[in-house]
Amino acid sequence: MCIRDRVKIATTSSVAVRTWIPLRRASDSTERWSSVDVMRHSLLPPLAACLIGIGFAAAGCSDADDPTPSTPAASPATPTDAGDGLPIDATAEVSDWEDCPYLDTQWVADTNGQRMTRWGADKRFGTPACVFWSYPEDPQATVLIRQMPSVEEARAVVDWAAPVEDTELAEFDGWSGGRGVFEDHSVFAVQKDNHAVVVWSNQLQTLKPQLIAQEAIKRLGL
Repeated sequence: MCIRDRVKIATTSSVAVRTWIPLRRASDSTERWSSVDVMRHSLLPPLAACLIGIGFAAAGCSDADDPTPSTPAASPATPTDAGDGLPIDATAEVSDWEDCPYLDTQWVADTNGQRMTRWGADKRFGTPACVFWSYPEDPQATVLIRQMPSVEEARAVVDWAAPVEDTELAEFDGWSGGRGVFEDHSVFAVQKDNHAVVVWSNQLQTLKPQLIAQEAIKRLGL
């Protein structure tokens, strides 16, 4: 038989915790139950106050710690093209004995009219310079593709390679420059925007370097 005794709670600051304890008499097998109400001071009011205080503190810290939204930084300006950093009168010096990346070796041999014995590239330039040899020690053809910081500097490259006083006007498809025949070579040099293309040939006619220059321009999409 279960007996439950209720203990009244005088104030709201305390809570009755009811524990049921089974009691067994030694004299018989009948189980009797009694209830023992254990009183304890409630933790709810101080706990609630603590939580409220923590909430306010957290809100205050959050407001204080949140950085003021900053204005997105402006995108950096596109840097001006600095070219390849080489001087206007830079000439080709082969550093890699490999195929020219924009001209077919056999095509150059056929166009310039000489057998090809060796060839290489100078990768110091933004677009590698290409040099082709036949049997003589001097190259049979040299190709320079220059991307300069400005139009004026591209024109300066052309004036250096094909001086105005020693060459004739060369123009095609918006490209302009000079062409001429010298003692042991011919030259075809043209400029468009900030690009300059210069071709030297050991053939004493300007058609050879012109064809090579035009092919390079077409292959590079300049």
